[in-house]
Amino acid sequence: MLNIYNSYSGKVEEFSPIEQNKVKMYVCGPTVYDHPHLGHARCYITWDVLYRYLKFLGYDVTYCRNVTDVDDKILAKSEKEKISPDDVAKKYYDIFSDAMKKLNNLKPDIEPFATKTLGEMIAIIKLLIEKGYAYESDGDVYFRVKKFPKYGQLSKQPIDDLIAGARVEASTKKEDVLDFALWKKDEKHGYKSPWGIGRPGWHIECSAMARKYLNKSIDIHAGGADLLFPHHENEIAQSECANDCQFAKYWLHNGFVTINKEKMSKSLGNFLTISDVLKNYNANTIRLFILTNHYRMPVEFSDESLNAAKAGAQRLQNAVNNVIPFIGKNNINKSYDEKAIDKFKTAMNDDLNTAKALSVLFDLANFANKAKDENNKSDAEKNISTMLKLAEVLGFDFSNIEIDNNTLFEKLSPILNEFDFLNGIEEPKQIIEKIIKVRNQAREEKNWETADFIRTTLAKVNVSLKDTKEGTFWELK
Repeated sequence: MLNIYNSYSGKVEEFSPIEQNKVKMYVCGPTVYDHPHLGHARCYITWDVLYRYLKFLGYDVTYCRNVTDVDDKILAKSEKEKISPDDVAKKYYDIFSDAMKKLNNLKPDIEPFATKTLGEMIAIIKLLIEKGYAYESDGDVYFRVKKFPKYGQLSKQPIDDLIAGARVEASTKKEDVLDFALWKKDEKHGYKSPWGIGRPGWHIECSAMARKYLNKSIDIHAGGADLLFPHHENEIAQSECANDCQFAKYWLHNGFVTINKEKMSKSLGNFLTISDVLKNYNANTIRLFILTNHYRMPVEFSDESLNAAKAGAQRLQNAVNNVIPFIGKNNINKSYDEKAIDKFKTAMNDDLNTAKALSVLFDLANFANKAKDENNKSDAEKNISTMLKLAEVLGFDFSNIEIDNNTLFEKLSPILNEFDFLNGIEEPKQIIEKIIKVRNQAREEKNWETADFIRTTLAKVNVSLKDTKEGTFWELK
């Protein structure tokens, strides 16, 4: 059985969904005002793996990840870039979506926008006012924190401690310093409401979207550790007071990505965008870097750790490149190593221990290579098929040869003058494809001298060719 750490109870608990075999999972999505960074990659890769694994276990999962497209930060960026807030949101949502795709994250089943859920937000706020949990003050609406006795239970902060060390915005409009905004007066950028022109508070957005698209009670609510307080604490308070039931059964939080022991963040200016990292490292490398560490622990960024992940990802890719030509593509997924799958599940069921799960993949890669060397097709087929199946659960894609262009070009450059048929082709992978095409043509014409010359010349720079029924494959040794 899957066991996960519930931030609310502070314990590892056996996972049991509210409705048998169905899982409703909500993850706090991006506020679309800037380029996503490696911290976002860590968050959304983590919950992508959980989503994939729950489906692997046979659950019927509905994964909802919202988009916050109305926010103070979006308005500030609008003024800075001299474009409308809607254009800011669209621009950075498109950039975010592209980054998620490049990281091989699955799209959530539901991806609601805050601005499309305003009616539901207003309905919840009205309900909270009617019940006495909220009050209007000069166009703003605030939640009465002290009316909710369980406030602070998620973040393990008693109300008295919160009052003593309050780092919340003081306002003469509030009855109490701890009260938080459900609706903010904003006559310039706002929307119509019973309390005048204004905008929703950040916290009410997620409560409304989770309720509308999933249910009043959901199984899993996840996000980064930085959202635990006040965002998730406030979501619980307003949702449970409005809905008269438990909001989320399990609360999951991933740790930070740090640089020099400091959390990576835009406010500190120490963040690396996903697009910047992808210039030097592919998606498999980034995923391996993140999944080598337990999701609840901080991850320290360094080129050294990413280069180690790069070497590890290439080891798995090389096993695929080495074994698939030997067994033939049509023989993938015909048999599996059930003991290895059980070992993988044991690791993942232990609060998503991806580091141990990865070790299963590396063992399978080694076994597959060994079986190939021993000319044992059945074992090679079984091991590589199992590796690919489990790699997919962790979100890896080894379907293509993934070697960064700079490395490949450096390898090829000493021999480029040997081939006068390249005609100025500069893309390294296109260079190899052209060379293979010329060699295949030479073989068809039984021009063995040219074909052998091409093979031996490539071998000088450690590029080996494998001729199979499915075609000619290349591998960088």
